[in-house]
Amino acid sequence: MKLNIQDTFNKKLQADPSLRNYRRQVEEACFSYVTPRIPSNPSVVHVSDDMLTAIGLDADDAKSESFRKVFSGAEVMPNTSPYAMCYAGHQFGHWAGQLGDGRAINLCEVKNNNTSWALQLKGAGETPYSRSADGLAVLRSSIREHLCSEAMHHLGVPTTRSLSLSLTGDEVMRDMLYDGNADYEKGAVVCRVAPSFLRFGSYQIFMAREDKDTLKTIVDYTINHFHSHIINRENEGYLQFFQEVVDKTLDMVLHWQRVGFVHGVMNTDNMSILGLTIDYGPYGWLEGYDPEWTPNTTDAQGKRYRYGNQPNMALWNLMQLANALNVLVDDVPALEAILKTYQLAYPKRYFVMMGQKIGVVTQGESDMKLIQELEQVLQLTETDMTIFFRLLSDIDQVAMNEQDALNLVKEAFYVTIEEIDDLQHSWLSWFRKYLDRLTEVDAIASDRKKKMDAVNPKYVLRNYMAQLAIDKANDGDYALIDELYKLLKDPYSDQPENQEWFAKRPEWARNKVGCSMLSCSS
Repeated sequence: MKLNIQDTFNKKLQADPSLRNYRRQVEEACFSYVTPRIPSNPSVVHVSDDMLTAIGLDADDAKSESFRKVFSGAEVMPNTSPYAMCYAGHQFGHWAGQLGDGRAINLCEVKNNNTSWALQLKGAGETPYSRSADGLAVLRSSIREHLCSEAMHHLGVPTTRSLSLSLTGDEVMRDMLYDGNADYEKGAVVCRVAPSFLRFGSYQIFMAREDKDTLKTIVDYTINHFHSHIINRENEGYLQFFQEVVDKTLDMVLHWQRVGFVHGVMNTDNMSILGLTIDYGPYGWLEGYDPEWTPNTTDAQGKRYRYGNQPNMALWNLMQLANALNVLVDDVPALEAILKTYQLAYPKRYFVMMGQKIGVVTQGESDMKLIQELEQVLQLTETDMTIFFRLLSDIDQVAMNEQDALNLVKEAFYVTIEEIDDLQHSWLSWFRKYLDRLTEVDAIASDRKKKMDAVNPKYVLRNYMAQLAIDKANDGDYALIDELYKLLKDPYSDQPENQEWFAKRPEWARNKVGCSMLSCSS
């Protein structure tokens, strides 16, 4: 196994001078050198063939002893210096101080086909940032992260990726629901991959510590490596950098809303500076269309990170990043003006995105009203978001009336149409307006369907699907992991052979642990 190692982060930035691996506050440093914990009996469960190719390896490499050892943490590659990153953050709106990679260890950076990738093990042991935790991860959460990272990429959502999922052979104690019922679970390691794992908190920590020099160093590093077209390294360049972070974050959140993804824990330490979805913890998919839903048990009361509030939370997090960058630019009005671009752009772009989902090139207040009324009627009864929008593309405005259209989407309801007799008036009223609008568009139904199906996925990683894979994996059967991985590589295609996965959440999964609400425990 040979990788083209081209480290930059641990070559260009300040290292923690202490090589001892114990919990501590790490000052004036961007990372600490750490050696992964050696697992007792590691084995590779699954490998992403896409990411294998992306980093310059092949199928034979994935079967090698070297691959098994390196990507489980059992062996450190020659000429590499693994490390954990130092950062801080706001958690649920409260400043938490130093956080850092408490259970993530960066192995190295590799370059292939003119693209650089950072390889990071999650669950490979303690670091100086582990606080009171053990630095390990369990199989259930590792399966969820491995599958969802790759699924999101194929949905077209900016995301970190996953190379491999490995068992460690060790058992890890976890209290899954934080209710005092801790138990042993199978330990696992995921190899996460991204151009960089820098977060908003990577900059906040130096602002909070009044360490302007290190803040400037890490911002300059970020611009040099990920925004190299920005020439100016003073105020103008930093403002341009912030504008690009704002734009990329906006793109990411719009994609979340488009596919019905709910992150669940949008703390500033979980916000990628590159606008990538990062840290797949208690995430979930909007099944019943409910803007108030959050998958996170910790957020069940306040619902800070609910689906409908994700755009606002992204803006709030960007404000915290602006506070950090203000140390360098000292220009509050300029930073506020950039934040204003987000506030102005989001509703306009959301309007366009929703128009694409219903097959209309949006224009004017009448289309805005049509979309708003749809969002209201979707909440009248439990309606599966993914199934509804996918079936909507089958409507033929020439051959159908409003009752035909309603009958067409009935599979999206968690109750029968007969059970919503008192709500049918609202649905029929909306479909009447929608059919009229489609008639105005005068597009051929098959052409419109093709465009709608390109933005409305047929398959997403519903929590119950991941839980089925987890249950089988706990029994030593990993076939469903690969089945779902392959299914979700092509989420916009019909895949009639996989029609069983185009289905509402089963009733047994409504309140099952892992299928509805999830905790951060992993």
